[in-house]
Amino acid sequence: MKHISLIALALCLLSNTYAEEPKESKKPVKVFLLAGQSNMEGQGVVSMDHPRDYNSGKGNLVNTMKDPNKADLYKHLKNEKGQWVVRDDVKITFRNRSGGLTIGYTGYGGSSHIGPELQFGHVLGDYYKGPLLLIKTAWGGKSLFKDFRPPSSGGELGHFYKLMLKDIHEALDNMGKNFPDLAGRGCEIAGFVWMQGWNDMCEPKAIPEYDKNLINLVKDLRAEFKSPNMPVVIGELGNGGPEATGNMAAFRKAQKKGAEQIENAAFVITHDFWRDPQQSPNVNHGHHWCGNAESYFLIGEALGKRIVRLIEEKVPKDKNSR
Repeated sequence: MKHISLIALALCLLSNTYAEEPKESKKPVKVFLLAGQSNMEGQGVVSMDHPRDYNSGKGNLVNTMKDPNKADLYKHLKNEKGQWVVRDDVKITFRNRSGGLTIGYTGYGGSSHIGPELQFGHVLGDYYKGPLLLIKTAWGGKSLFKDFRPPSSGGELGHFYKLMLKDIHEALDNMGKNFPDLAGRGCEIAGFVWMQGWNDMCEPKAIPEYDKNLINLVKDLRAEFKSPNMPVVIGELGNGGPEATGNMAAFRKAQKKGAEQIENAAFVITHDFWRDPQQSPNVNHGHHWCGNAESYFLIGEALGKRIVRLIEEKVPKDKNSR
C-alpha cells in the first residue's frame, strides 16, 4: 500500500513541474485534506424534527433554509426541483463513501447530517476552475495529545494519526477508481483544514502542550505529503459562543498560539456561529454545537473563505484570525 501511495504522491508532485499551462481537462486535481474529531465528522441536523429528540426541527437545515432572511445564503444547496444539489466538480471521500459533494458525508451515513465540508466545498468549488477532491478523515472523541499525536511530539505515535494517514493515502491511491473522470490526472495537495479540540480542552495536562502538538502535526503532515507550504486553517473550538472561561478560554488561547507559529496558516474564529440551544435540534449537545445546521454551514464557509485568502495572499505568516 505504501509504494502505491508514493506513486500517487509522485504524480501530485509532477503535476507542479509542467513547463506550460496544461489544458483544462489535464490540470492537476486540487486536493484538500479535512481532519479532526466529531465536529469535523459533522453533527448538523438536516431534516429530522422529532419533538423530543430533535426539538421539533428547530435549527435544522431544512427549516433554516425556509427563513426568508437566510434563504438567499442557502439557495445553492437545492436545485429548481427542490432536490439536494450534488456537485460534479467537487468530489469528496469519507470512510467508505465517495461521490459528488452534497449533504450526508458524516459519521451517520445516509443524508441526515452535514459538517463543515459542505459549505467549505462550495466556497472552494466556486473559487477554482476544474475539479477538486476533499479527503475527509475524522473520528469523534479523539485528542491531539494522545490519539492524533504526531511523530515530532515524541512519545507514542497516535493511533488515529496513523489512521488519518491511511485514509488520505488510500483516497489518493484510489482517486481514479472512485472518480473515473479523474483517472490519470495528477493532483496537488492544496490545503489542510483542522477542526478538533474538545477532548484536549477537557484534559488539563493536554492544554499546555496543545500549541506545540499543533505545530508538530502540521510539520509532519507537510513532510508526509511533500507539501512544505501547504495552506492550513485551524477552526476555533467556538462551542458556547464568545464568552469563555476556565479550560475553554485556556484552550482557545493555545489553539491561536499554535496557529500563529505556523507558516502559511490561519486561526479561524468560529464562536460567532454559536446559536441558542433552545433554537437548535439537540438542546443538550453543546459539544456538537447542539446539532445546529447553520453553525456547521457558517463554520465551513469561514474556513473556506480563509483558506482562499491564504492561497491568494501566499503570506508566509499570518496572525489575522478573520
